[in-house]
Amino acid sequence: MAAFTASLLGPPASPGPMVYAICYCPLSRLADLEALKVADSKTLSESERDRLFAKMKEDRDFVGWALDVLSPNLISTSMLGRVKYNLNSLSHDTAAGLVQYALDQGVQVAKVFVDTVGMPETYQQRLQQRFPGVEVTVKAKADALYPVVSAASICAKVARDQAVRNWQFVEKLQDLDADYGSGYPNDPKTKAWLRRHVEPVFGFPQFVRFSWRTAQSILEKEAEDVTWWVSQRRCEEGGREAQLSPA
Repeated sequence: MAAFTASLLGPPASPGPMVYAICYCPLSRLADLEALKVADSKTLSESERDRLFAKMKEDRDFVGWALDVLSPNLISTSMLGRVKYNLNSLSHDTAAGLVQYALDQGVQVAKVFVDTVGMPETYQQRLQQRFPGVEVTVKAKADALYPVVSAASICAKVARDQAVRNWQFVEKLQDLDADYGSGYPNDPKTKAWLRRHVEPVFGFPQFVRFSWRTAQSILEKEAEDVTWWVSQRRCEEGGREAQLSPA
């Protein structure tokens, strides 16, 4: 079976996980996928996304998908660690891992369509080198151009919405509310929620990606500065200044 595949990351929101999805469909059944009227998940209401996802579940004889959910804590530690693992690299590696997963499951992948993160030419070259036997296309706004990527975007968004809705906080927060807003950096509700739940010393709960600029800006204004003292030996080993401030 030759198949289209597509991968897409979840929205660049501050609270909650990032979800990547891959959707695959036989080339001979692409018209059936188009007939479902899938579209870029950002253009659909929550009820429309849920309806389309349920329809894809019914039609699993010709459409399949897989997800990779990256926790906010993983993203923060990757991007803020001493050895940086930036978002583009994390996105590219996760997408490649999903394509590999489809191959490992026996999907005979012929073409891959991917919504870009960063420069599409560089991303496409990287994927093409990783999968030389597959025709790779990386485009900006691919979720609005190719139905199979639209389908993947719906899977990612539905999964992320469920993860956010059912999130279990490990922290014991007082007066916790779930009015997160959309999670996008320019959403007033999201900013208000972050301000309500910032802790002056420890920052945010693990539900929040500390690495996002929106979260960092609130920490800089609302949280306390922290000075970390490192022993001279550690300083020499790491090649860093003994005094690191602020944290």
